[in-house]
Amino acid sequence: MENKTQIIAETGKQELFIIREFDAPRELVFKAFSEPDLIIQWLGPCEMETVVEKLENKTHGSWRFIHKDPAGNAYAFNGVIHEVCYPERVIRTFEFEGLPERGHVSLEFLTLEKLENDRTKATIQVIYKSMYDRDGHIQSGMERGVVDSHQRLDALFNLMKHESR
Repeated sequence: MENKTQIIAETGKQELFIIREFDAPRELVFKAFSEPDLIIQWLGPCEMETVVEKLENKTHGSWRFIHKDPAGNAYAFNGVIHEVCYPERVIRTFEFEGLPERGHVSLEFLTLEKLENDRTKATIQVIYKSMYDRDGHIQSGMERGVVDSHQRLDALFNLMKHESR
């Protein structure tokens, strides 16, 4: 079964939803979203390297990740973690540091739903300060990065399944 990433952004709303099913148990999907040694293997566009500079994956923690392209350019993201509820939910903020003016912070709700046959449905609701911020994020190429990330995550889960046999 091929899983497909859905990005839903309704006109006139300050939010979007990223929905994806994975062929992996919920606890493993949570771990992949939570542990630096796994995050660096799948997060970001396929041609970029991800560096986890900071990840305090706990309620009232914070995080900072950097994507580096082949030319050596760095793109940093950071946020505050409001809530971690293993293995079903993480609520955090997200800010891209490369914008000329700061303050374009969004709020992300990651929910992991346990499905039959050791599958998991991941839903990320992202709420933006304005429709302008949401549309700017979409136009920045975010969709390609999300789809690449999810495909890389699928490959990581497949590798982990084969290694455990």
